[in-house]
Amino acid sequence: MQSIETANMLFRSLRLLRETPLQIVPVRCQSNATKVNTAANFDFVPVTDPADLQDIEELQDFVRTSRRLFVISGAGISTESGIPDYRSEGVGLYARSDNRPVQYADFLNSSSIRQRYWARNYVGWPKFSSFSPNVSHKTLSGWEAAGKVHWLVTQNVDSLHVKAGSRKVTELHGSAARVMCLSCPSVIPRDDMQRRIKHLNPGWHAESQEMAPDADVFLTPEQIEGFRVPECERCGGVLKPQIVFFGDNVPKPTVQFVHKMLAESDAMLVAGSSLQVYSAYRFVSAAHDQKKPIALLNIGPTRGDKLADLKVSARCGDVLPQIQL
Repeated sequence: MQSIETANMLFRSLRLLRETPLQIVPVRCQSNATKVNTAANFDFVPVTDPADLQDIEELQDFVRTSRRLFVISGAGISTESGIPDYRSEGVGLYARSDNRPVQYADFLNSSSIRQRYWARNYVGWPKFSSFSPNVSHKTLSGWEAAGKVHWLVTQNVDSLHVKAGSRKVTELHGSAARVMCLSCPSVIPRDDMQRRIKHLNPGWHAESQEMAPDADVFLTPEQIEGFRVPECERCGGVLKPQIVFFGDNVPKPTVQFVHKMLAESDAMLVAGSSLQVYSAYRFVSAAHDQKKPIALLNIGPTRGDKLADLKVSARCGDVLPQIQL
């Protein structure tokens, strides 16, 4: 508790007493991880002004003060890689379409919904799996390598943090790169599922020009007709991506582990999340209850604004690379 209070005091002291601007330079780090997409894609990023110097300096103070930083990332960190999200103003799925993500109970109870889901996912997977980490993913990986990040929790299922080289990471909502059986412990790589679907549907073909979050695309009922869904090879059970669907819950052991990592940390940074989903917001609430300093970096308002010590409204890729450890 003393270390948390010290971090709080140092952060607020730096914020109040800073007399001269800091020189901000990008973090550079070496890694053998997957290549980074340095040419950001703004198709699914809301229009926003660049962060001003004072915001960057205050976040600089915040990060420098922490010795065991806990990071939560959301969809806003991956939109700059070209992956659409649900809630971004004007460009998210909810703004562009009446389509809504499949609910967990519907997936369980309806073979036709599973057919629709897997047909669309099959078409969307090649592009979704090809996305590369951007400069924000790489920056956080570099912070981990430098010993700054104690743990990173991502709400995203795109595995881009892992591709960028992060290892101290929990994929809170799972990963689209894995497929699980609902009747037995079998788990297979998503690429294996792609090959099985292709083998089972030799005459089936569909294309879509519009992309939705989480490897989903838009297909008509006519396009889906005749599509066959593989069963578990081990037991014949229902297969689903190893992700937390809407209406489902994060596994309790995962929640308990993340709380443990948070308790060991001295500050929290949220990057690219509106925190509308309780599964992540609960950890911000817990950090506030533990009197840990909280900084938010996101375009637009978040559910956690009233709990934060610092809020920066800007793109993650505009701000994170400018923070010097």
